[in-house]
Amino acid sequence: MLDNLPAFGICGKPGSGRTTLIKAILPRLRAQGLDVAVAAHDPKNTGTEKLCSLLSSLSQQNDLMLVEGCRSTPLPQVWLLNDDQQEDSNQGRIALAALSRESDRVNTLLAILEEWLSCQWLKTPVFGCVLIGGKSTRLGKPKHLLERNGKTWLEHTVELLRQVTDRTVIAGVGMLPEKLRDCVRLYDAPKIDGPMAGVLSAMRWARRASWLVTACDLPGLSVEALRWLLTTRRPGIWATLPKLQNKVNAEPLLAHYDFRSRTLLEELARQRKFSLNLLAAGSKVLSTAPPAELSPAWLNINTPQQLQSYLDTTGPDVK
Repeated sequence: MLDNLPAFGICGKPGSGRTTLIKAILPRLRAQGLDVAVAAHDPKNTGTEKLCSLLSSLSQQNDLMLVEGCRSTPLPQVWLLNDDQQEDSNQGRIALAALSRESDRVNTLLAILEEWLSCQWLKTPVFGCVLIGGKSTRLGKPKHLLERNGKTWLEHTVELLRQVTDRTVIAGVGMLPEKLRDCVRLYDAPKIDGPMAGVLSAMRWARRASWLVTACDLPGLSVEALRWLLTTRRPGIWATLPKLQNKVNAEPLLAHYDFRSRTLLEELARQRKFSLNLLAAGSKVLSTAPPAELSPAWLNINTPQQLQSYLDTTGPDVK
């Protein structure tokens, strides 16, 4: 589990300057918009299992965890040399660099962390979630079962998600096409209204996955749009809710949710604020416009008039 956590060790013998270095880099990291936690690893009181549990818990609300450690700290790390050490005495541990007191420890470490954290962030598995079960009162029929070219919109959406995710689930109630009966079905989180119920159900089911979430009524959805969303993943960003050009609100129903955003969603749910759009104002949430050629992926269908307009543009084979 430690291999996939954004946890990094600042290690050395007592007196090597571990605490001083951590205090020096914290303001610089936080100025980059990163939430950083600091922990200490004393093998006498904090064994590997306890350290793993602590870091796993901290990772739910932090972009980076720095661990003041020692020779046995089981993390990627830098090793700080004492004045009397001429070379790395870490003896084969996973040190990425050995830093003497005479070196520019602060800038060297910041450069190492920037490269390492960007790679570490992308180790989080990506799952896909299709939201179904809306009442479809305006359209008069379940939208996920509309067909185009002999395939339901739901089948089409699942096929696209499976091309870019490690696993895909369906969240919500409603009949499933026979071809999707083997797909994991999650029921909406109780006592939560709207699409947030499906998103939280998925995030509670797999608590350390990054999620591509999409509604079932986006007939223009494309693999290219999903891949663009994945390019927005980076340290410090807990969700990407695109905002199309000339649109006032963000688009939370074709969006990316890092597992850390569950903390934000749970707090909104606790306050009985069930609009996913409320996330868009947060400092950890990216709201940016996708390339213009990808924008049709966010076109949703709610009414017979919208469906007819879509058919007039793309062709009639929808029923």
